[in-house]
Amino acid sequence: MELLHQAGHTDFRDARGPMGFSQRQAGGKFTRDEAEAFITRLQEAGPVPDEPVAPERPTRPITPARSLLRVTDRQLADELRRRGWTVIEP
Repeated sequence: MELLHQAGHTDFRDARGPMGFSQRQAGGKFTRDEAEAFITRLQEAGPVPDEPVAPERPTRPITPARSLLRVTDRQLADELRRRGWTVIEP
């Protein structure tokens, strides 16, 4: 696990794509031969300098439902009329 952290991964699941782990291996289950091969590969690669361990998550855009909370009833009705809708008061 220490070699995996030095390579810039948080755990086996995080390393699944870059290391080519199968689903079973991403769960931390390896045969002896697989483990030896991956340990050798990690030792040869060495540590990754000054790179973040986990990738940054992109910021979520504002969903339409949340952005509509800032629109007044009058603005919404005007926009719907502009688009060809019929709007009547309740």
